[in-house]
Amino acid sequence: MIPESAFVIVAMVLFGIGTVGVLISRNMIIIFMCVELMLNAANLVLIAFSRSLGIMDGHAFVFLVLTVAAAEAAVGLAIILAIYRNRETVNIDRFSILKW
Repeated sequence: MIPESAFVIVAMVLFGIGTVGVLISRNMIIIFMCVELMLNAANLVLIAFSRSLGIMDGHAFVFLVLTVAAAEAAVGLAIILAIYRNRETVNIDRFSILKW
């Protein structure tokens, strides 16, 4: 049996990698993937504590988060694709102004 502290440590590492990726990356797709990594780290902690406490609420929250993440992925990728079609780049430094 794996202790829940191991799951929390793995989730912390995943969340840290995602945070670093968001902070240092200039590519919108990489930033998007790092946000998804942070969401999955939160899901891992929810499942670990749900399992250790013996309640099923964490599993329900994970399904909710996965549903929201899927919708966010669809909308986010559509926005990135529209930006790429108009600007022909996904470098975030090129979008410092709020003018299309």
